[in-house]
Amino acid sequence: MSVEVLDGATILSFVEDAAAFDVSVEDRFASLDADRDGRLTYKEMARELMSLRVLEAHFGVDGPTMGPDELARLYRGLFDRFDRDGNGTVELEEFRAEMREVMLAVGDGIGFMPVQMVVEEGSFLKKAVERELAQMNTA
Repeated sequence: MSVEVLDGATILSFVEDAAAFDVSVEDRFASLDADRDGRLTYKEMARELMSLRVLEAHFGVDGPTMGPDELARLYRGLFDRFDRDGNGTVELEEFRAEMREVMLAVGDGIGFMPVQMVVEEGSFLKKAVERELAQMNTA
C-alpha cells in the first residue's frame, strides 16, 4: 500500500485511455481466473470482492457486524452486478464494463479537488496514478 494524491481527472483520464485501462482490466481478470477458462465464477471472485472491504471502507462499519448470511447476500449481490447476463459467470466484457462504471463512480465521488488516499499496490487506482506520473515525466 502507498499514499497517493489523486483526483477525479486522474481516474477519468485513466478510464478514457482504452489501451491502459483495458490492459489493467485484462491483467486483473486473468489473475482472478484461477482455472483459466475465460470466465469468473463466484468462488473465483469472492476473495476479490471481500478484499474490497466494502463494509469498512464504504459504510463505516468497523468489524463484522453482519451475520454470515447477510455477508453472503452482500457479496452475492456484488457478484451479480458483474454478471450482467445472469448466467452465473462473469466474462471479460462484463468485468470490463462493471470496472469502468466503478472507476467512473469513484472518480465522480472524489471530484476534481486532489485528495490524499491509501491505495493498494496493483489496484486500478494505483495504476491510474502511475499512468499520470509517467505522462508528467515524459512531458
